[in-house]
Amino acid sequence: MKIEKLTENKIRAIINDEDLIQNHTDLHSIMTNSLENQGILLEILSKAKEELGFNTENCKLLIEAFSTSDNLFVFMITKYEEKELKNSSQNLVSPKKLSVKRKSTNLNNVDVVYSFSKFEEFCEFCACINNIKYFDINKFSKNISLYLYNNTYYLTVNNINLNYKFLKTFYSTISEFAKVVSSSNSFQSKLLEKGKVIIKKNAINVCIKYFCQEN
Repeated sequence: MKIEKLTENKIRAIINDEDLIQNHTDLHSIMTNSLENQGILLEILSKAKEELGFNTENCKLLIEAFSTSDNLFVFMITKYEEKELKNSSQNLVSPKKLSVKRKSTNLNNVDVVYSFSKFEEFCEFCACINNIKYFDINKFSKNISLYLYNNTYYLTVNNINLNYKFLKTFYSTISEFAKVVSSSNSFQSKLLEKGKVIIKKNAINVCIKYFCQEN
């Protein structure tokens, strides 16, 4: 865990896989605001106070969290004193009741399409998801195909297992490399009709096998 003081009222905490294991949590737990998530945040605040003199007593906090392409998790924590709250419209929380501000994909969709501007970006994503040891792509979806259409690569993900416990791990990781295009079957029909199939059915595993192996 690395903590940096950006300003008198703002710090950044960078967490890796080892930190998560030591705190008996994972990326999924963090993204779902579990009790383990609150525990690791309280540990960040305790360490920041001890090492940097960043005291959050009698302050409200704005906490933003996001994952990076190299499998790190970053917390940006800003503290506000009571006198500052009158002029702030931010959604703030107290240190004892923490929440995470984040962008997320609709988790109720069983089909979704992502766009990659280059094939290399798709390969980088596959390498990243492969490095997440606890994530099993076959338990997430067994029907993932890659198409080329209008000079853009599209990844179709179908029959997503909505009960897979690391569902959000996939969404948070791919968001670093691709954009959500559609969750409608009509767009996928267009890809089937006019697009070129690059890798069918097992796109991520095929890419990992043939394009992501270390020399």
